[in-house]
Amino acid sequence: MISLLVLLLIAAAFGFAVSIGAHYTGACMGMPYAAGAIRPTHALLLMAPLAFVGAALASERVETTVGHGILTTPTVALGLALAIIVSALTLTSAYNFLTIPTSTIQILVFSTVGAGVGAGVAVDWTTIGSLLLLWAVAPFAAFGLGYGIVWIADRSRPPGPAAAKLGRGAVLGLVGVGGAASFAMGANDVANASGALVMTGVFPLLLAGTVGGLGLAVGVLTWGRPLLQRVAFDLVRLDPRMAISAQLAQSIVVLVSVGFGLFTSLNQALVGAMIGTGVARGQSTVLWKPVRSILMGWAAGPVSGFALGFAIAHVVLRGVG
Repeated sequence: MISLLVLLLIAAAFGFAVSIGAHYTGACMGMPYAAGAIRPTHALLLMAPLAFVGAALASERVETTVGHGILTTPTVALGLALAIIVSALTLTSAYNFLTIPTSTIQILVFSTVGAGVGAGVAVDWTTIGSLLLLWAVAPFAAFGLGYGIVWIADRSRPPGPAAAKLGRGAVLGLVGVGGAASFAMGANDVANASGALVMTGVFPLLLAGTVGGLGLAVGVLTWGRPLLQRVAFDLVRLDPRMAISAQLAQSIVVLVSVGFGLFTSLNQALVGAMIGTGVARGQSTVLWKPVRSILMGWAAGPVSGFALGFAIAHVVLRGVG
């Protein structure tokens, strides 16, 4: 018979996946929406099943990293896994409410680290170091890719007054890269929620990814529109070529990371790529004020994740005093 603690963990993981799905609508479908290639409702209806498929079928390596690569113990107690999920869910929901696209991955990883320290479980700092290196490199890699794609395209065919008008090819390209990003999000981000299921040793990878994928899809469809609006229109003034370039650069960076069993922030990759495309056209295309706000959110995420994860694990699992 399934224990109450297991049911609570499943509910919390599913709820966290819902929050993640909503959180990354802008990072996946913001570019095609901003360029006018797809309506918001259609964008969310396309994103939800692709995110589910990515989570269910392509997340195994990243789930293994989260489930067994951050804390050194082969399995963790159900209570510790629940403390991790509750910490990450609380913070991600708060940032969603404030429409600040922080890095859910960084919140989850540092919630895990904080909870591990709070519960006296050793942390695999080699894995943390690899993730920190990836997080430092990924936005710059996306920046370079976004800049390079636009730079090459503009010199092959300089943009003119018609650059902002969408032809059939541009529409298909924008929707295609948005769909690729949605699949990549499922593969890359579901482990934020399902990794806690895996680390207990109770849930196999496929089942954990499927539960998380369902949560992602529900989040996209029910709570994703405000983040879609924020990322689509507040950061960079885009034409179709820039939008395709930014989304393509983001997808490449994320899928390469997933291929190595690591995960990086979709928002960081996207914003890096967006800035790269903007700089390729002149810095005036970038709206720096909201970018600075998002950077502050990224800085707060890991610190708040560690602090809350530590506090919950220390108080709940070890007691006070």
